[in-house]
Amino acid sequence: MDQKKIGEFLKKLRKEKNLTQEQLAEHFNVSDRSVSRWENGYNMPDLSMLVELSQFYNVDMSEIINGERKSEMLNDERTQLISDYAENEREVLLKRMRMISIVGTIAMIMLFVMMIMDNTTLPIFDYVMGLFYGIAFGALLVSVLYTTGIILSIRKYENQRKYMKIIGVICIIISIVCFLVAILASF
Repeated sequence: MDQKKIGEFLKKLRKEKNLTQEQLAEHFNVSDRSVSRWENGYNMPDLSMLVELSQFYNVDMSEIINGERKSEMLNDERTQLISDYAENEREVLLKRMRMISIVGTIAMIMLFVMMIMDNTTLPIFDYVMGLFYGIAFGALLVSVLYTTGIILSIRKYENQRKYMKIIGVICIIISIVCFLVAILASF
């Protein structure tokens, strides 16, 4: 799968409809930066967005994934291209989940080590413990949101940036609350 070729094809399809990146982004409720990344081959639309793009441009998904129009393509080839694309999307999601899990696990380990040390004479010690509580809880919360599909469904809403910012703010607030609880518990 050649992302640059796919990006060039997406750009060609957009220009055939006489649309700007901003207009296309507005139509699909994504940022114009996302459209730019797709067209430059830096990023790929997720599978559900790929379905919407193929319907919008009136082309087969396999043509987008292949980066060119091919009406004689066999059904087996089309199925394989779509399967490969879905596998690639799954790998990206798994990579994100691994990173979130690693961060959360490291925070939990550090928290347990600090609990074993139990050095209550230093106030900074309690602050750091609160920070690790917040990081561990935030990682757990984000993992739950990813695995339940809530984040993916939120991305489909009209003002996706707004909702993603709200989730980020909620995670930060929870982390701060855990931090403050640890500080207050030290007094």
